[in-house]
Amino acid sequence: MSTPRDRASWFKWLLLAALVLALAGGLYRAIQKKQSKQETAIAAAQALQVTPVYELSDDDVTQVASLALTQTVAVSGSLQAIQTATVKARVAGELRDLTKREGDTVVAGEVLARVDSTDSESRVRQAARQADAAQAQVDIARRALDNNQALVRQGFISATALETSTANLRSAEANHQAAMAALDIARKALADTTLRSPLTGQVSARMAQNGERVGVDVRILDVVDLSSFELAAAIAPADAVEVRVGQPATVKVEGLSEPLQAAVLRINPSVQAGSRSVLVYLRVPAQPGMRQGLFAQGSIHTGQLSALALPLSAVRNDKPQPYVQVLHEGQVRHVPLQPGAQAVLNGEPMRVVEGLPAGTVVLRAQAGLIREGTSVRVGTTSVPHGTSSTPGTATYTH
Repeated sequence: MSTPRDRASWFKWLLLAALVLALAGGLYRAIQKKQSKQETAIAAAQALQVTPVYELSDDDVTQVASLALTQTVAVSGSLQAIQTATVKARVAGELRDLTKREGDTVVAGEVLARVDSTDSESRVRQAARQADAAQAQVDIARRALDNNQALVRQGFISATALETSTANLRSAEANHQAAMAALDIARKALADTTLRSPLTGQVSARMAQNGERVGVDVRILDVVDLSSFELAAAIAPADAVEVRVGQPATVKVEGLSEPLQAAVLRINPSVQAGSRSVLVYLRVPAQPGMRQGLFAQGSIHTGQLSALALPLSAVRNDKPQPYVQVLHEGQVRHVPLQPGAQAVLNGEPMRVVEGLPAGTVVLRAQAGLIREGTSVRVGTTSVPHGTSSTPGTATYTH
């Protein structure tokens, strides 16, 4: 029969066995967990070693081809009305009768405003009276000369007195001419108090108000003629070599749905000091809705050429040197481009390329940026070695 002491000993051994089993189970679970993590890491590393494949549609790629192109020079700038005018005050005074505001139509010669003419009218009257007085002195001197001439013939006075009378007449005539010139100046000053429109057009700015005292050469109104426009575009000197007066151009004006046909009107003979660019002026036909200051961009057609080219949108510029993404042996290669001319084909901007043979498959802009060395499939078939795919967002697959 077991004693209490024996039962206590057996209980201790049971607790010790349970503790050992628990430790063994925990160690086993830890080892299993570590092995699972290692297997997961190995699988992930193996997955990273698998090269991803981009599947592109035919519209995501294009080919370098020999094309008949229209060579162009890109231009951009703001539209300016060919005829503009600024109405300024020619005399100082209080402004009156100014009724025109921005957008109002004016006609050449129309009275736009007046400057207080009280002083000018008084000066005209003063100059007129001085001219009358001078004319009276001329009349007196002429009668004196006539009388002296008769007296000289009769021998009553000497020839010296006659010369004095002649000199007095000349002096009176000179004073009269000076008075008449002063009268003309006063009349001109009076006429300058009336401000007239120098051309037919619309008011684009109003810088003064009725009752305001204005000085000489203060701007009152700006008038623009919207019947003809020009575009002043700055281009590089290298591009300006090919530009000639009269060459056609296509211009897209901000706000208008259709492009406009323009022409080179003038070329500035001097290079701009700051930018080292050349200003080219294009004559743009007026259209309903066109306004001065609208932004416009387009291209000047400088000639025709046949060369290897691809769409300009396929050229990427996120590196120091422009490059294209080329499909070679089923992988993407980034090939830098040398400087080349721009041209147009059926309205689409094109880029002349050198160093890429005809038939080279190039990714378009919509394919996005793909890392160099990535495998690519066009459609459902990988691009085989030594061949090229047919042209044109990419689906990422493993």
